[in-house]
Amino acid sequence: MTRVTIVRRGILPTCGWLALTCACPALAEDWFVESSAARKLVATYHSGATGQLYFPEIMCGGGAWLDYDADGDLDFYLVQAYELPDGAERGVGNQLFQNDAGTFTDVSAASNTNDRGYGNGVTCGDYDSDGDTDIYVNNLGPNVLYRNNGDGTFTDVTEEAGVGDPLWSIAGAFFDYDLDGDLDLFVVNYMDWTPGTHHLCFGRGGRPDYCGPHSFHRPVPDRLYRNNGDGTFTDVSKEAGFTAAPATGMGATTGDFNGDGRPDIYVTNDLLENQLWLNQGNGTFLDDSLMMGCAVNEMGKTESGMGVCAIDYDDDGDLDLFMVHLIGQTNTFYEFDGEMFDDVTTGLGLAIPSVPYTSFSPGYIDYDNDGLLDLFVGNGRVSLCPPEEGEHPLALPNQLFRLTPQKKYVEVSYQAGPALRLVETTRGSVFGDFDNDGDTDIALVNMDGPLQLLENRLGNKNHWIGFRTRDKYGRHAIGAKIAVTVNGTTRHRWVQRSYSYASSNDPRVLVGLGKSTRVEEILVTWPLGNQERFASLPCDRYVELVEGRGQLVAAAKVSQPR
Repeated sequence: MTRVTIVRRGILPTCGWLALTCACPALAEDWFVESSAARKLVATYHSGATGQLYFPEIMCGGGAWLDYDADGDLDFYLVQAYELPDGAERGVGNQLFQNDAGTFTDVSAASNTNDRGYGNGVTCGDYDSDGDTDIYVNNLGPNVLYRNNGDGTFTDVTEEAGVGDPLWSIAGAFFDYDLDGDLDLFVVNYMDWTPGTHHLCFGRGGRPDYCGPHSFHRPVPDRLYRNNGDGTFTDVSKEAGFTAAPATGMGATTGDFNGDGRPDIYVTNDLLENQLWLNQGNGTFLDDSLMMGCAVNEMGKTESGMGVCAIDYDDDGDLDLFMVHLIGQTNTFYEFDGEMFDDVTTGLGLAIPSVPYTSFSPGYIDYDNDGLLDLFVGNGRVSLCPPEEGEHPLALPNQLFRLTPQKKYVEVSYQAGPALRLVETTRGSVFGDFDNDGDTDIALVNMDGPLQLLENRLGNKNHWIGFRTRDKYGRHAIGAKIAVTVNGTTRHRWVQRSYSYASSNDPRVLVGLGKSTRVEEILVTWPLGNQERFASLPCDRYVELVEGRGQLVAAAKVSQPR
């Protein structure tokens, strides 16, 4: 055993240091390697900060893994911002990087995706069902929709599509809420902020610092756009029930949270109650978060909800929720028992390790492909601290948690190698297998710092199987549930893109198999409710599951509105 001392900054509300001494085995190889330079994925996210302490500077930005050119590997999209209040002309513009066999090239200008708005996040999906992934940019208003032309270029169709939300948007999700066969769009809005509402706030010692949301008291409603199937959308936010519930939304994820066959929405809010919007099947949604136990923490308190992910950590076939919060609060894990959610953060071992950190971007990642879903958390402050030499004044280290067979989470950040000990101000953490080697890599969008690529070097030491799903319309089957049985144990995974913070992730599904070399059974529940069984498959490869090509087990139980 090797005894290692790790020094970390930013403990509790002060700007101090903490030395953690822990015994851990010496490693022959790092689990993750920072490879942005080697892979030529080189960029810096510019918040536009000039010392005026404008509130939006500390809240952005995000990125996306997407296969925009349909060549089988993941490309990367990075949003950018500019100097507030009116420095749009000096902005860098958003960047699209094409992946060619693991090496990236900036194709932003050629692809026409270099929007120069104040970028916060990005949402991806095939809204027009043509087989190509489109890009929706979440801005400090107005947002932008880029339609993929299928030839390496995109067209700005925001105006004709009717989705240029003018509010401050941070995140979003493409999903088929009305089960009519096309992807609708949900947009998470934060608050009504303009340069005219800016004012000065003060931190510890009376030093000027960034304000918090309660300094403005300007919550706004989220927005729901129904896809009309002809390239346009209709704003149905009022009819669906969202305009009556303004909040301070920062993160969102979709899924069938109550098991009725209809996709729902979970939204994390900043210092307001979180919202679980249950789909009523008639075009409306009902926020049932309080009754279902996921509006506030176990102490009955609201928290500073940033990013969120839906995860079936215990493989019982339903979705649990993990979200992250401000320094001095715990991150929160809600386990679903089939009827309601229970705050099990402390019992899972996730409470104490999260208190010293301000966290933004959580994600589930089976980093070692043992079949158990581990957690990654991207961290970064929102209140200024005197920086150490070479560090950003908001910088914090990130965290990695391993799920044990006893269903407890243990922090293993210090074991993963130097890449996990790099200290930046992480906002978006973006998850995907960019090199197609069967394990999940992580791109980190850091505020006024370098884009980092944490390349997984451990996962493919175990066996794995990956799935690319295609629904009957030819798109990634967002919302599909895949049950994979290996050695008598069934793992439950969902096809998702929208989780973490302000980011869009790899829609393919990876399942770690450990030492097993074959999958016994694959059962897919498609978004419209049909269930199909696919034959057993060999491991260590990606396979395509296409709706209608398996053995029908059960027909859809949910009727389609149209």
